[in-house]
Amino acid sequence: MAPSPSSGGIAAWGTYLPYWRLARAAIGGVLGAGGGKGTRAVASFDEDTTTLGTEAARRALATGPGAAAVQDLWFSTPDPAYLDKTSATTVHAALGLGRSCGAYDFAGSSRSAVGTLLQALGAAGAGSPGRTTLSVVSDLRTGLAGSAEERDSGDGASAFVCAAEGAVATLAGRGAASDEFLDRWRVPGEADSHVWEERFGEELYVPLAREAFAAALKDAGVTEADVDHAVVTGLHVRAVRAVVAGLGVRDGVLAPDLVATVGNLGAAHAGVALCDALERAEPGQVIAVLSLADGADAIVLRTTDALAAAQRARTEAGVPTVAEQVAAGCADLSYASFLTWRGQLRREPPRRPDPERPGAPIVHRSETWKYGFVGSRCQVCGFRHMPPTRACLNCHAIDQMQPERLADVGGTVATFTIDHLAFSLSPPVVGVIVDFDGGGRYRCEITDVDASELSIGDRVTMTFRRIWTAQGVHNYFWKARPAGHPGDGPGDAAGA
Repeated sequence: MAPSPSSGGIAAWGTYLPYWRLARAAIGGVLGAGGGKGTRAVASFDEDTTTLGTEAARRALATGPGAAAVQDLWFSTPDPAYLDKTSATTVHAALGLGRSCGAYDFAGSSRSAVGTLLQALGAAGAGSPGRTTLSVVSDLRTGLAGSAEERDSGDGASAFVCAAEGAVATLAGRGAASDEFLDRWRVPGEADSHVWEERFGEELYVPLAREAFAAALKDAGVTEADVDHAVVTGLHVRAVRAVVAGLGVRDGVLAPDLVATVGNLGAAHAGVALCDALERAEPGQVIAVLSLADGADAIVLRTTDALAAAQRARTEAGVPTVAEQVAAGCADLSYASFLTWRGQLRREPPRRPDPERPGAPIVHRSETWKYGFVGSRCQVCGFRHMPPTRACLNCHAIDQMQPERLADVGGTVATFTIDHLAFSLSPPVVGVIVDFDGGGRYRCEITDVDASELSIGDRVTMTFRRIWTAQGVHNYFWKARPAGHPGDGPGDAAGA
């Protein structure tokens, strides 16, 4: 029997896979070696782990408990955009979470990803009622040119809202096994990971995985035969294969292989695969997740009767599934562009002044607009202002404004400009003027687009991106992107 939805657990989920794909054959075509079949997901030049995580969290908050309900945010990534400064606060601001909501980083290793989800699940099930929490994991994988890490990795993010009420899956059991050994490492300042000889890691990972998996099944009171969906992930490919071969679950239970189409998503892979399982599962089923990273962690989840309604709600809100995002990626990215975006190919920039570092006081004063994309609507005449203002441009009323978040509102391209001289790692820069549904017009950049295919009247949605980095400071803001791209948000269906 499925557990009661009131027992607490995962209440909503979201994933984000970038629009761009690099065909592995393109690597061999340039270097004369390496490459292979399939594609890998590639974060755009204006994306980092903070923006990837924000987009996944927007998907999770599109249905189920909204942003106002979240009491704690945990953000995990092995590749943080900042050290010392908390990246979770940027995600917090972009999502429009409340001021009383905590925001914390879990950074440094892939294993921290499982820890964030366990922390969120634990908080949801603690006390009466438990806390509503948001667990976000993202990863951006980079390897040396021609390496297996470059070829087989991918970029992506996952997010889970955990709550005391309305859970679609509850934690039935967990297990862990830890050991100190050198398998994969990267010291501060390095972009590429080092890996020890694979046979050594395989010999250690396999028994650890078996111990953790057996402990989780015992804790949940189930056997291998009871598992309906199984996810096994890890950056050590040989160890994952060996564990899968001896897992003992029924045929057809293992999750579809995402590596061939989007690559190994590192810390985010287990979460993305779990989201895919939730999108395919039925109420009353058992989902087992086994993650190999500096040890092994296993969790067992039971889906509830609320799952079917959550799946329908996501479809109605236009939130894409993992399978839809995998199928919709664009594989036209050149290898030269990929190397440029990753900082491995230095190309001459436009002969224009370098961008300046944004000022901290100015950014803080405009926080709700810059990060939350919150405009204002005049309560007297209904005119919408972007950016927000105290004085209405239409009726001239003063301080009669209602804040309105526009990040999740769709719009239409009124006109656009193609600029071949502006600074960008992916020229040309395309500026668009967007007419938003319900009123309001704003000029911004559009990303993930082929300028030759853009037309007046095209539908767009908004996405959170890194505009540039100057003197060690990241300048984040919102850009438009063509509607219908993988990972589009809750504003997709607006005006359709």
